[in-house]
Amino acid sequence: MEPMNEFLIKEEQVFSGGLSCRGCGWALLVRHLSSILGEKTVYVLPASCFSIITGPYPLNELKGTIVHTMFAAAPATATGIRAVLDRQGNEDATVAVLAGDGGTFDIGIQSLSGAASRGENILYVCNNNGAYMNTGIQTSTATPYGAITTTNPGTNFKNTMPKDLMGIIAAHNIPYAATASLAFLEDYRYKIKKAKKTKGFRLLMIDGPCPPGHKTSPDQSISITRLAVETSLFPLFEVDNQKYKINYFPEKRVPVEKCMKLQGRFSHLFKNNSANVIQEIQDYTDHNWQRLNELHKQSSSN
Repeated sequence: MEPMNEFLIKEEQVFSGGLSCRGCGWALLVRHLSSILGEKTVYVLPASCFSIITGPYPLNELKGTIVHTMFAAAPATATGIRAVLDRQGNEDATVAVLAGDGGTFDIGIQSLSGAASRGENILYVCNNNGAYMNTGIQTSTATPYGAITTTNPGTNFKNTMPKDLMGIIAAHNIPYAATASLAFLEDYRYKIKKAKKTKGFRLLMIDGPCPPGHKTSPDQSISITRLAVETSLFPLFEVDNQKYKINYFPEKRVPVEKCMKLQGRFSHLFKNNSANVIQEIQDYTDHNWQRLNELHKQSSSN
């Protein structure tokens, strides 16, 4: 981890006037990401909240170059940009995709898998806020079990577990993938730096707070994301050349309901006494944490 004096942003790479909601994770995510990647970066944006936040052409919240592209095509677009930069002799320029979970888990996964399989020299950043927030809070395959959305309202909440994107991307045998949280900025900045210097396809998945979609107060965004880590709903780990490493072990894991109770998208579970659903989520979380610990131990012993 970096010393605390290196934890501070020395030069802002974003302009004021972004169009994000109050408490949105995108603003903080991109602020720290861009401060490390620098101006010599091309950002590829599929349809997502950030494609709106950064502003329509010719506006740009970032000091780097922005390329807007189709929902399903961000990794393919980034592949072409990478090829052009390399032909121009700009191998040290970073090409970064900034996508939401809809453009990563669902609509963009074919393009993502193709670029990962080819080993394209691209940094892919997914802001996982668990739904299609930009188009009206519709369910995605990243939406947690038990959460309500506009396509799964009320008692018709999502009744399947979210897709294991990190497991899927790790199966592509890429050089680097990691999860990160905006409540643990030191860890996040460490992983950005590591991803920047790694060659080949690499992916960062960040837990993205979304007050309108999660039905939370904007001032709770960071505390809720911290609880997501402490409960192991969103564990912090990295997969470095197929070796798993947990980056944060909670001193005492918090029950999942402590995090869920703060989010209106789960309020129906507590009003309707759906203790069985909450227990299923706890069991699933415990199983995932145990499995991750086993992978961590196996990697440490090799």
